[in-house]
Amino acid sequence: MPATPLALFVGMPGLELSPSEVAFFRETNPFGLFLFKRNLDNPEQIKRLVAQFRDAVGREDAPVYIDQEGGRVQRLDNGNWPLFRSLGDFGALARKDLETGKHALRLSSLAMGTMLSELGLGSGTTPVVDLARQDTHNVIGNRSFGDDPDLVITLGQVVVDAMLDVGSMPIFKHIPGYGRVSVDPHFDCPVVEASVEDMAGSDFRPFVALKDAPWAMVAHLVFTQIDKDRPASVSPVVCEMIRRDLGFDGVIITDCLTMEALSGTWPERVRAALDAGYDIALHSQGDLAASEAAAKAARPLSTQSLARIERAQKRLGSHRHDVQALHAEVEGIFRENGFA
Repeated sequence: MPATPLALFVGMPGLELSPSEVAFFRETNPFGLFLFKRNLDNPEQIKRLVAQFRDAVGREDAPVYIDQEGGRVQRLDNGNWPLFRSLGDFGALARKDLETGKHALRLSSLAMGTMLSELGLGSGTTPVVDLARQDTHNVIGNRSFGDDPDLVITLGQVVVDAMLDVGSMPIFKHIPGYGRVSVDPHFDCPVVEASVEDMAGSDFRPFVALKDAPWAMVAHLVFTQIDKDRPASVSPVVCEMIRRDLGFDGVIITDCLTMEALSGTWPERVRAALDAGYDIALHSQGDLAASEAAAKAARPLSTQSLARIERAQKRLGSHRHDVQALHAEVEGIFRENGFA
């Protein structure tokens, strides 16, 4: 097993690791595992799977992450866990009453983060701090708090702080911003023609204001005024801009590199993302052969990346809360304020 983990998250197809998958993880030592609904059945099964992965790579703290934002993007939704409201719902509540919205969002984030931590899942890769305008593609939609940068900043900070408090890694996304996309990057490559000055006054603002967050996820879209030839997730120019102009020095992981916004083979995309300067490539497709190919294209985490990861880990708290009680309290707040 390589001494330093690969700068790579991979997926898997089932509810437990096969002997071949265990051998793959043991041999290649990818930094983390990214799970989807296909991998998540019940609490005991998830805990076993997390332990199985960590045993295979020989690291007790090896991260296992999922997408758990609330609303239509929550993988724990099969009836074994409470269903959480979308960030857009909290944005709507906060526009009616800011303090009430912040309070409800903190309670919900504490509940969700506690739930994840108790399962051994280290992050729900949230919050989304992209701006959602009227013409923004629904791939963002109510996953976002809204179109007001100030409100997005305020509520994004609430999620970051609450998740850190309960030991769940907040990952804000999708830096430097999906707010102007008109197509779904799962199927096509969005192209943004806006000037850097225009975006700096709006789209980039949440990422600058929240630059002290520990992790970020980078977007798959072309900013023609920054790098007309490459999507942000494989662009050294965009990576440098994020570090220099947006001031973000936390861990940057790519969005899943199997999305159709990108070109080239999947291993080529992994290599391009790491060549661009991002810390970790996300390749969560799940097929063992694809993961093996991605691992061959990856490289060990750099010294800088390891330092960023260590700084982030030191910020995690260990508080726990009553998930069901907090969730019920949040739902009561919404009902009291006229929300269904």
